[in-house]
Amino acid sequence: MTLRMYQYRLYPSKKQKEILLNTFNICKEIYNNLLETSIKIYKETGKTLRKFDYNKQLTNKYPDVFSQVKQNISDRVDKSFKNFFRRCKDTSCKKKGFPRFKSRVHSITYPQFGFKFKSQRRLNVSKIGNIPIVLHRIPKGKLKTMTIKRNRASQWFAIFSCEVKEETVKHPSAEKIGIDVGIETFATISNGETVDNPRHIIKAEKRLERLQRRVSRKIKGSNNRRKAIHRLAIQHVKVTNQRNDFLHKISKNITQRYGFISVENLNIKGMVQNHHLARYISDASWNRFIQMLEYKAVTSGSTLVKVNPRNTSKTCSRCGTIVDMPLKQRMFNCPNCGFVSHRDLNASLNILKVGQDLSEPNACEHDVRPSLKAIVDETGTTHNKLARS
Repeated sequence: MTLRMYQYRLYPSKKQKEILLNTFNICKEIYNNLLETSIKIYKETGKTLRKFDYNKQLTNKYPDVFSQVKQNISDRVDKSFKNFFRRCKDTSCKKKGFPRFKSRVHSITYPQFGFKFKSQRRLNVSKIGNIPIVLHRIPKGKLKTMTIKRNRASQWFAIFSCEVKEETVKHPSAEKIGIDVGIETFATISNGETVDNPRHIIKAEKRLERLQRRVSRKIKGSNNRRKAIHRLAIQHVKVTNQRNDFLHKISKNITQRYGFISVENLNIKGMVQNHHLARYISDASWNRFIQMLEYKAVTSGSTLVKVNPRNTSKTCSRCGTIVDMPLKQRMFNCPNCGFVSHRDLNASLNILKVGQDLSEPNACEHDVRPSLKAIVDETGTTHNKLARS
């Protein structure tokens, strides 16, 4: 059994918005109170409270909020402390991240019940009422949880977590490809195809700058400033939606066409440290693209392999010679065998070659260059880790 998420747009009335916002504020108060109580008791007794201790403190309190929503807040506090202690034990973790007090809460969760579909256009939520919903597709499987959230543009959404049965799907195509992502072109495929980079944030940059200037000119705390911030948030949400739409279409197209996909296991956090390219890398959203490929490959029956990206652009895909390639040099020219191609196409061919070696049952026994090795377990499944060369 696996969990699948379904997101739908909500259109609450003015009164329902007030109830929801009041619920969010109460949940923020509950979270901060439980966190303060836990810190106080730990200082006095040296003991840590658990989720059931928090639930006892919430009994017969905050009647305006559904009981399971309050229990979910106590579960969040409990998990925040568990994660903190886990990070303390992990010597490789530099930032421990002690739980902090919240200035706002953006979502509430109904873990088991308290919600049901009144019709295809109405969602009945306990303590809130019948909220209009756009049910553009019917959720599949057994409904487990429901989360109501609001984004920065004051748009409301209902997110359902559904339990569905795992189905083994065989992909109709046996074609294998390697994908190299980049900035000049969004993706270069080993068969010679390229995907243009839409550069959504660059196209919307002038309008975003204009809206940001309007915000900065308004008096802090005024209604005009609040309206200007709202207009700016709407534009940012629009750019995000455009990017997600592009990534969904490209990832679905690739997983439906190819049965084997090899991609790089990129260290995005390290790459955005380059301040000259950070904006373009963030706009391309490579990590989100690979995540979409990963889960869509499961439903389509494709095989996805992640390889170490080290030297994929510098290695000749024909003879294996490593050539010094600065980033500004876009054409790869091998001095050993005379192979000439675009550096991204050469990289995609290397990614495919290494991915094919790793996908074989005895991949660890193959003579793969150490700089391109990845970690493979006994079953031949590639882990989401970089191998040390």
